[in-house]
Amino acid sequence: MTTIAVLGAGKIGEALLSGLLDGGRPAGDLLFTEKHAKRSAELTGRYGVEGVSVGEAAKRADVLVVAVKPQDIEPLLDQLVGDLAPGTLVVSLCAGLPTALFERRLPAGTPVVRVMPNTPMLVGEAMSAISAGRHAGEEHLDLVEELLGTVGKVVRVPESQQDAVTALSGSGPAYFFYLVEAMIDAGILLGIPRELAGSLIIQSAVGAATMLAEGGQHPVILREAVTSPAGTTIMAIRELEKHGVRAALLAAIEAARDRSVELGNAHEKG
Repeated sequence: MTTIAVLGAGKIGEALLSGLLDGGRPAGDLLFTEKHAKRSAELTGRYGVEGVSVGEAAKRADVLVVAVKPQDIEPLLDQLVGDLAPGTLVVSLCAGLPTALFERRLPAGTPVVRVMPNTPMLVGEAMSAISAGRHAGEEHLDLVEELLGTVGKVVRVPESQQDAVTALSGSGPAYFFYLVEAMIDAGILLGIPRELAGSLIIQSAVGAATMLAEGGQHPVILREAVTSPAGTTIMAIRELEKHGVRAALLAAIEAARDRSVELGNAHEKG
């Protein structure tokens, strides 16, 4: 059996552990690292998975899933380099960090797969995009697809597209949350109690997402079906266009892409 170690048991790391267990992985085939002893004990009690040091994880695991913040990657790589077993697959969930960074810092020939997940992993509905490094083959991508398939959907993309993916789907849930927040505020402005406004908007979002996911129709077609001549919806759409909402979204996603590139460049000489 493959032993998998999750390095960094924050929300995303814990969600992956939970998904792997729900998908049938035995707790004995999983490990995790967590620098806070109390948090480590809580996770072991909750899932029955052993918490270990980074060095021990490197020695024992066949797959290391790196789920730390990008700014914490350098000290983690320093801890890994001396203990990493030959052939260990390294799976990076770190936003903006290229596979080349890991390949430079880890033993020659280490297979690396870069992943951009998103926070719906917490409810088993992640969108994860994966890319192979120079030494990762089809068998490594297949394994990563299998692992991440327990917490959502997985697509393969060239690594050159990962910064754009980070801006679109990695940060994407935040854009929807922002929009829902604004719509709830609008409901309050119109005299609807906050709790009721939240219920109305959240269910509308769930229904709209289901129509997009299952109906197979382009979003323009779906929007036009709601937009009657001289009706309420077209008046709202006119205001959105007048205030440049579409242009603002384009600019925002470009800015997120640029920041992802900056995060990778910050470690270019690491």
